[in-house]
Amino acid sequence: MQEAHTVSADEIRGTAHGTAPVPLSVLDLVTVGAGRTATDALRTSVELSRFAEARGFHRYWVAEHHSMPGVASSSPAVILAHLAAHTERIRLGSGGVMLPNHAPLVIAEQFGTLEAMAPGRIDLGLGRAPGTDGATAAALRRADTLDEGADDFPEQLAELTRFLDDDFPDGHPYARIHAIPGPVQGTTPGGIQSPHRPPIWLLGSSGFSARLAGLLGLPFAFAHHFSAQNTVPALDLYRESFRPSDVLDAPYALIGVSALATDEEEEARRQVRATALNMIRLRTGRPGLFPDPDEAAKHEFSPYEEEFARSWTGNIVHGTVDEVRSGLDALQKRTGADELMLTSHAHRGELRLRSYELIADAYGLPAA
Repeated sequence: MQEAHTVSADEIRGTAHGTAPVPLSVLDLVTVGAGRTATDALRTSVELSRFAEARGFHRYWVAEHHSMPGVASSSPAVILAHLAAHTERIRLGSGGVMLPNHAPLVIAEQFGTLEAMAPGRIDLGLGRAPGTDGATAAALRRADTLDEGADDFPEQLAELTRFLDDDFPDGHPYARIHAIPGPVQGTTPGGIQSPHRPPIWLLGSSGFSARLAGLLGLPFAFAHHFSAQNTVPALDLYRESFRPSDVLDAPYALIGVSALATDEEEEARRQVRATALNMIRLRTGRPGLFPDPDEAAKHEFSPYEEEFARSWTGNIVHGTVDEVRSGLDALQKRTGADELMLTSHAHRGELRLRSYELIADAYGLPAA
């Protein structure tokens, strides 16, 4: 009989270091600033992943986005393979793969390959949004209906899980199809295969994935960084819906938090203003490279844009390191999050690295 594929709860639950209230992790969008290249951004990602590993951050995730010049993370699996080659211990994962954009078998193959490259270090975070605009989603899915795929997310998730576990029932059309690398290699004559597979996380910015994660007993990641008003209701729904599973006996939820600490308070304000301009352009169908703060300072914000900027920046924990630490502590206490996943947006990669360094020092994380 084939040995069941396993996931350890210890891979999900991190350890808080120093004075941090909960484990700290990193979410990377591979930001490309004006005057910079994707190569520059990816080099920053390598530096940041190595720094995060050295300083005791629990995991490092890469988010899937498409058709956005300022975000070079369209292929999470490719980037994760690159980061796996430059790190040794830190957990690496997708934050997340937008499952409706892909055939479940392809994702099972990609993450089976990543698991073979970095055994016991890979997370598979899944979302149901497209990670882009509707037209691009249609091109990715080769579908005339722009939202095709999102409504059957639970079915896609079940199919992906069966491919990862290689346990389609007899008589199923896919029973003779195997995701490789995967469990079938352990049952093939002469084969040796670990029963381990990457843990699945569900990501969300509303209640749908929160409830589904709870019902399935899976860990849940909420996108507080762009849906702050829904954070507490979604986490409450997740906890209320939670049913113990083979993976978790109790809920485990992390939240993504936009945070930027700088040596000078004014620099944080400048970078956050540029972040707001970047989001305004994205929301109005004009995505571009992450703007230089000087450009943002010269931009004449309309009343609508000014209101949007105030609202958007209000959910970014930014300023001096003392301000950021205080803001993160308060947010964790208010939400009861089990883990904080920090994402820092700045025009220059060195400022993003410096932000994480300041936060690590403020919490007394292990010295590199």
